[in-house]
Amino acid sequence: MSQKLSRELNAAASEPAILAILNQGENYGYAIIQKIRVRSNERMQWTEGMLYPVLHRMEAKGLIRSRWVDGEGGPRRKFYKITAKGGKKLTAAKEEWATINGTLNSLWNERVANV
Repeated sequence: MSQKLSRELNAAASEPAILAILNQGENYGYAIIQKIRVRSNERMQWTEGMLYPVLHRMEAKGLIRSRWVDGEGGPRRKFYKITAKGGKKLTAAKEEWATINGTLNSLWNERVANV
């Protein structure tokens, strides 16, 4: 298995990743953690202690909103949904990450002259 991502890169990617997941539909914390784990091939292993403060900050910024749902035979779960403001932030984040990705790929693939 590949190496886990650094704490700094995980932190930088957390909001865009959460927004992308919630852009697909409403979801709850544990399911978000599992989706990240699977989609990253186990390289991004978030914990509840990492995720919930990010979700609370995003909700305070108006990027997402939440609601409690009674579980069918299980505990109540807090579901999160992206807002219009969050959708705009996701669009901007996609552009930013595409720029970063393109720049790094260009630099990594650039041949050094006179070597």
